[in-house]
Amino acid sequence: MEPVDQILARRGGWATARELAGSVSKHAIGKAVACGAIQRIALGIYALPGLPADTLAVLAYDGVLSHVSAAAASGLPLLVTPEKPHLILPPHRRPRPGPPAVLHWADVSSAERQGRITSLSRTVADCARILPFAEALAVADAALATRQLLGDDLLSEVSAMRGPGCPNARRVAAVATPLAGSFLESMLRALLISAGIDGFEPQVLVSHDGFRARVDLGHRPARLALEAEGFEYHGSRQDFAADCYRYDELNTAGWLVLRFTYEQIIGDPAWVVATVRAALAQRLGA
Repeated sequence: MEPVDQILARRGGWATARELAGSVSKHAIGKAVACGAIQRIALGIYALPGLPADTLAVLAYDGVLSHVSAAAASGLPLLVTPEKPHLILPPHRRPRPGPPAVLHWADVSSAERQGRITSLSRTVADCARILPFAEALAVADAALATRQLLGDDLLSEVSAMRGPGCPNARRVAAVATPLAGSFLESMLRALLISAGIDGFEPQVLVSHDGFRARVDLGHRPARLALEAEGFEYHGSRQDFAADCYRYDELNTAGWLVLRFTYEQIIGDPAWVVATVRAALAQRLGA
């Protein structure tokens, strides 16, 4: 008889007692649990040790991965990794015992139920319900940039929403763009939107005497460029020289370039906003 843990490994790491019944006895299952080769994670559900926390929670609660957990599973950027899996359970179902998780109750589609994860549009909309505006916008921008989600589909998703978080979700959907180049760029743009600073566009192309470069956020009338600088660093003297050339050319083309770091955008947003306001006032002669 094939060992229970090998059967589970062949089945993707877990199975129900009914699925195991044709291949192994109840005694063998109990013995495998007792020796730690497998674990019982819910009534009638067995899994190999070491499965991801999200998978264990989905199986234990018989739910659908959602919100920021679905965003992380879909490869969307988050400022903070969720400490507990977020799950959607059917309305009116009482929660069963299970591992630590954040539980939500709502209807899901048959496709979401089968795939055990919310759709991309639903995921982005649900993130916008619970995340601050800047973080939610970064998630939405990244989802649109994959081209697997269209802006109109996101607008339709949030327009049908009801309950807490709807105003934030609709605000996010109204300004989200597939053009954003990075998570930090989206966070910087969100600061400007929240501060009422208009006129900045993502990924503006600057051309001058054969030189061409894109800036993260560009204000064309003021010729003011904002760059969101992440953790990347110059790996060689050649990279450093190319970066210096780029910024010298931008200045020669008449553009003022302001570079903001992760620590400034996340940790000192008021200073970032004040700096941009002052630069705009100087460039526009206000």
